Amino acid sequence: MTIVFYLVVAVFMFIAIKNMLPVTGIRHVTADELKKEIRRKDIQWVDVRTPGEFKARHINGFQNIPLQQLSARVNELDLEREVVVMCQSGMRSQKAARLLKKKGFKKITNVVGGLAVWK
Repeated sequence: MTIVFYLVVAVFMFIAIKNMLPVTGIRHVTADELKKEIRRKDIQWVDVRTPGEFKARHINGFQNIPLQQLSARVNELDLEREVVVMCQSGMRSQKAARLLKKKGFKKITNVVGGLAVWK
């Protein structure tokens, strides 16, 4: 029984760590770096937080596509243009970036720290 428990814990830890590691092919920027690019019209700005979070506070220019809906709504985005994804802390946007990469997007940027570090 003890060996099975440790095996389950090890698998869980592996999956958790794997999901936190950056994926190659995804650019990571800080909020300060993002501020230098925020006015660019050639970028698709996507906030993957819930509609309630988005309504409470968001950055002008970002469209709200919640992470839970992103897979179904990915056709709203242009595959050829860069996509910048943001959430509250950077965790959901990291998942969104991975999903976009799997869907064939080549130019993906994740905002590290998310809206929590935006000033």
